[in-house]
Amino acid sequence: MTKGRFAPSPTGRMHLGNIYTALMSWLSAKSAGGDWLLRIEDLDPQRSRVEYARQIEEDLHWLGLDWDEGGLDNIGDAGPYCQSMRSSIYAEALGKLTDTGYIYPCFCTRADIMATQAPHQSDGRIIYAGTCRPSALPSEFIDPLRPHACRLYVPDTEICFCDAIYGEQRINLAKECGDFVLRRADGAWAYQLSVVVDDGLMGVTEVVRGNDLLLSAAQQQYLYGLLCLPAPRFVHLPLVCTQEGRRLSKRDHSLSMEEMRHRLPPDAVIGRAAYLAGLTDRPEACTPKDLLGIFNIDRIPKAAHVTVPEEWL
Repeated sequence: MTKGRFAPSPTGRMHLGNIYTALMSWLSAKSAGGDWLLRIEDLDPQRSRVEYARQIEEDLHWLGLDWDEGGLDNIGDAGPYCQSMRSSIYAEALGKLTDTGYIYPCFCTRADIMATQAPHQSDGRIIYAGTCRPSALPSEFIDPLRPHACRLYVPDTEICFCDAIYGEQRINLAKECGDFVLRRADGAWAYQLSVVVDDGLMGVTEVVRGNDLLLSAAQQQYLYGLLCLPAPRFVHLPLVCTQEGRRLSKRDHSLSMEEMRHRLPPDAVIGRAAYLAGLTDRPEACTPKDLLGIFNIDRIPKAAHVTVPEEWL
């Protein structure tokens, strides 16, 4: 059975881009007769707030996007569903990866990494140069008591997977990102490890999210294999952008849930998200259930982004 999920970070109020992603995830799972899970990704203690998580839940209920499993009430058997409460689970997974011999301590600071290489292509990404790989750093310089990140070795081979929107993807992790961090020097768990462990143990079979995470999908495919966990189907959506081509963020107040709830009923917000996804020809008011009969992944644009009409801003 299909199990989709929506996994927001409770660092502020959701905006239309978040709703568009949540709606597509809900529709994809429900149109297949499956379940929809809500996970709270609150690994950032400085920015995450429980009051934001409660507001996310209230906004989803208001929109008619109800979940079958998860949330702050821990509905289901795979909880807890807040990542801040799952540290021991991530530690166990890291232990298994350490046993493979592919994990090594990394003492590089962000400044060190930025100084070693020019940004990759035009997106500002930095490819880790392998400075702390055991073959590169003499063993006498490795101090196990010194704070360090746990970094995962990646092979110089292609990771292949098929995305439901963008088709076959072939990504060489060594060339596109280099060895990546699973636990930071301050002890915080990295997104790549936590999301793979959570989706695997929670039985998620489908991940619907923005196409800015296509590279992450390759990193996660690699981790699924190492941890012997089943990989989900990936559905990467075109990003919702402003007229200037800038992706939506919490600073776009006019498209925040706070502002939209003052001006629009819930079915109007759902109608706008459905229109951006190509499910309807006009942004007409509708409920999530109204869209189940017309939902089709093939109707979602294959462009890099979709643009919010100027009159909505």
